[in-house]
Order: sequence, then structure tokens, then C-alpha cells
Amino acid sequence: MLTISDHRIDGATFLPSPHCNERPECNDVSLLVIHNISLPPGEFGGPYITQFFQGELTSKAHPFFDEIRGMQVSAHCLIRRDGSVIQFVPFDKRAWHAGVSCFEGREQCNDFSIGIELEGTDDLPYTDAQYQTLSAVTDAIIQAYPAINMARIAGHDEIAPGRKTDPGHAFNWSKFRALVSPLKTS
Repeated sequence: MLTISDHRIDGATFLPSPHCNERPECNDVSLLVIHNISLPPGEFGGPYITQFFQGELTSKAHPFFDEIRGMQVSAHCLIRRDGSVIQFVPFDKRAWHAGVSCFEGREQCNDFSIGIELEGTDDLPYTDAQYQTLSAVTDAIIQAYPAINMARIAGHDEIAPGRKTDPGHAFNWSKFRALVSPLKTS
């Protein structure tokens, strides 16, 4: 069972991102957003996601990186293909993951959400290790931030329809929901 202390997942690698700031209301954490990312697109395992979230990605490593040069993006956590977790932003801070977004009529989802990136693409299946880790992270988040429950977990595509497609049709919502602790789903 994972736990959260001082707004960080115990045991996760912590690599602080400069792409964050204070939330408008520090106690307003009430949404979990699931994303996917791979850099370069469709490639896994390299250092580029961490470099991107830390503002250290150089365009020389791959031609695609010219397209995202200068973007200031982060997520609270990244779950790698092997299930390991890297945390970039403490949960009480605003990570820059959602962009233009709206959930249940409320805009600016970065203000009140936690963003979890899965290393993956819309089209390739996620690993069992990722589902196991995501469910454990979700259980810990629900325990630490009781305003979040299964009804307040969304894909990036749901809060930014027409603009974003992740976590994509390859993400198995039923599998994920079945793994989250049943005592914490309402």
C-alpha cells in the first residue's frame, strides 16, 4: 500500500519541476486527471519525459522536440511502463498538465486537480504494472484528498474534449476501476 506524506508519494523518485506554482486555494484538491505521454511519440524508456517536465529537453535529441520547444508542462506524477513512479510536483501545488480544461462546469482544472501521466500512447495497451501502480497511487490520493472519489477521476480527453485524446482508447477504464480499493470508490 502506498502512502502520501507531505503531499508526496512515499518511495517515489522525486525530481522537482519548475513548471508549477501555488494553487489559488491550497486545500482545493478535488479531481484526478489521467494522461499519457511518450517522447519521442511512441517511444518508451528514455530520459526525455523527465527532461521535458524539468525544462531541460533539448531539440537536438529528436526532430519532434522542435515542436514542443519552450513549452512549460509538468504533471504531478509519471508512471513508467515498469510501474515505477516519478513525482515532479507535490500534490498541494498546481502542476501545469491540463491546459484549457473544464470539469463539471468548472474551468482551469489545474487549479484543483492532480495530474498523473502514464508512459504510453492512445493506441498501445498499458502494462499490468502501470494499472497496479495507478490503482495504488489512486488509493493513496483518495485517502489523502477525500474530495476525490471515482466520480471525480477523468481522462484528459474528458476535460479537454476536441483538444486532447489521452489516455486514449487503449486505456481500460474497467480494469483500472476494478483495481481501486472498493471501500474508497464513493
